Amino acid sequence: MQPFSYAKVTSQEVAIATIEEDKNAAFIAGGTDLLGLMKDGVQLANTLIDINSLPLADIELKSNGIRIGAISRMSDVAFHPQVKECYPVISQALLQSASPQLRNMATVAGNLLQRVRCGYFRDPVFPCNKRIPGIGCAAITGHNRMHAIFGGSKDCIAVHPSDLAVALTALDAIICIQSAEKTRRISIHGFYLLPDETPEKETLLEPGELIVAIEIPDFAYKSHYLKVRDRASYEFALVSVAIALEIEENIIKSARIAFGGVAPKPWRGWEVEEFLKGKAINPTTFATAAELAIKEAKPQTHNEFKIELVKRVLIRALSVVAEKL
Repeated sequence: MQPFSYAKVTSQEVAIATIEEDKNAAFIAGGTDLLGLMKDGVQLANTLIDINSLPLADIELKSNGIRIGAISRMSDVAFHPQVKECYPVISQALLQSASPQLRNMATVAGNLLQRVRCGYFRDPVFPCNKRIPGIGCAAITGHNRMHAIFGGSKDCIAVHPSDLAVALTALDAIICIQSAEKTRRISIHGFYLLPDETPEKETLLEPGELIVAIEIPDFAYKSHYLKVRDRASYEFALVSVAIALEIEENIIKSARIAFGGVAPKPWRGWEVEEFLKGKAINPTTFATAAELAIKEAKPQTHNEFKIELVKRVLIRALSVVAEKL
């Protein structure tokens, strides 16, 4: 384990000022991902800035939606009465993440910022453009069963690991960010970046910035999160889907759909959503939507099975929501 210093802060201003003074510092709250990366020699940090004392753990129901503090624990959000009632897709996604012990420790912002679970990224023995840009991507010619079928590039095909991010993408969430100079509110759709020519840059978060909250707009949709994985607990998604449907008299008025486990960022099904508008709820509609969902898929050597899995997961999730009407 590399040596590092530790600083506990009690205000956002001090936290941001501290990290601006040391560009090799990192914020820590739960630390469930960061400490593992440091132990593996993948991420370096001279100073860990403990932000657990900051007033960023509130979960507030507002007239226009809900605001979740950045250091709210995953388990607290998952079991919050208003989240379970109004945004079941969030609760379901969180409860299918990690293990109970990790959910009790990990924060929502930390979950959204966790690094990819690609084995080649997390083992410094292998070349990885996320660790050292320009060195190559071992996954492209290696074992890539868990990797992307959408949105990858010649430099990276790792998939985004967060279940919560998929649910929030389907809900058009806003990421609230604070720096010394300004406050930014960024749509989650733009917050995450595709690898393209810069796979080492995964989000729009800049040095010296701190996520302070996530805002989710109010809506009256029926929502559901479905995750398929190799085992029933503590496993990352092979394919997952978050859906939110506005339904009236058996007709889908509007839809929001996002996939996980298939792309370097939560993958929004924009074309599928457009198709579903005004369509009747029936097996034919769902089957056609599933075919549209995989139209742009580009599988790797070992993950072509994900194409069929995307179709089946979407049909099943749509059917679950329809059955709840």
